Amino acid sequence: MSVYTNEDRFSMTAERYLAKHHVLVYIEDSISQLLENRDENPKINPVKILSEYFTALRDGNHTMFREYTFIHQTPHNRASFVKLFWKCYRQIGKKGDLLSIQEYHSLITLLCSDFPFEIVQKTARIILLDDALDCLISFTDFIYAFQTQFYYEEFLDKCLEMYQSMIQTQSSPRNPVVVPSGTDDSKIHMSSHHPGDGVDAMQYFRAVYPLCDRVNYSTPPTEALKEILFNVPRVSFYGFLMAIAKSDAINEHIGRLPPKSEILEGPEAEITSYQNSSDDKRVYATAASKSSIVKKRPSVSKSRPSSESSGPVDMNNSNPVAVKAPAAPRSRSVSRTRAPARLAGTGQSSLTSRHRKRVVSSDESTDDSDDDDDTDDD
Repeated sequence: MSVYTNEDRFSMTAERYLAKHHVLVYIEDSISQLLENRDENPKINPVKILSEYFTALRDGNHTMFREYTFIHQTPHNRASFVKLFWKCYRQIGKKGDLLSIQEYHSLITLLCSDFPFEIVQKTARIILLDDALDCLISFTDFIYAFQTQFYYEEFLDKCLEMYQSMIQTQSSPRNPVVVPSGTDDSKIHMSSHHPGDGVDAMQYFRAVYPLCDRVNYSTPPTEALKEILFNVPRVSFYGFLMAIAKSDAINEHIGRLPPKSEILEGPEAEITSYQNSSDDKRVYATAASKSSIVKKRPSVSKSRPSSESSGPVDMNNSNPVAVKAPAAPRSRSVSRTRAPARLAGTGQSSLTSRHRKRVVSSDESTDDSDDDDDTDDD
């Protein structure tokens, strides 16, 4: 159970309950699925079809091979799809493979063929620097950032608007302050924070607080946002996103992924779908073949602080960087070092190595995956 209690369903009106839990969406979709199956097989049992549908809905297995519009339609669908992705491809993390955002998108499209690449790009920006989106990402870092971006998409878009508005306000000249002097000339003083320093954390919380607890989109618990923003003087937008992705309380509130320490533990889970059991086997076979052709990379990435890295997150730095120590590199990499970056408000410097890595070409991966698919079909 979440550490943050949800609104008591018995205190809701009927209309709010239906809207909050999207009951009408699932009733409409279940009838639509029933009619489609009946057109293909007039002898089907409607009670059995509906029972299988709502069983899959309860277990979170109802998003497999569904179109993006349906997966994106409700918070339950989004969270269930994230869990489905974790179940299917957890072995990638166990093997220690690092993948590019194009490869992660390819894996996602095996489960949802029309899933947009833009969401994967936004996910990468939570982890990587803006000029390093071609670098590789560990499975653990990706899955929690992907959950944050996909589940809270509308809320984060509005938070970005608030952040940009505050940045524009503080970057423009303040009202001039006239300091009297002994001469006729007047000295005008103007002061403002540099946009790279982020924004005042308390002011930012007051700006995003009215966005919380909405019916039409999901928002993190207010108490969790207080824990994030009340402990730092200033915050950058991507520092804010990373803090949400790293928050165990918010992850528990969503309630689909295990804690970070257990994300790669446990046996492989068996997934069942109410649509076609043979499709499930095809997903596992395709996922296994896809992960097998991904070549081992050194576990070094040019990224923001990893969920696996030690030490606190510097939320004041608009481009925080963390580097994992390479564990027996198995491919060549070229390192690039930047000048020390000044940490906002601290007066300290941080020198960080940044690395570029070779990525397996998409043509090679596509050819190999096609061969594996042919083998599976045979």
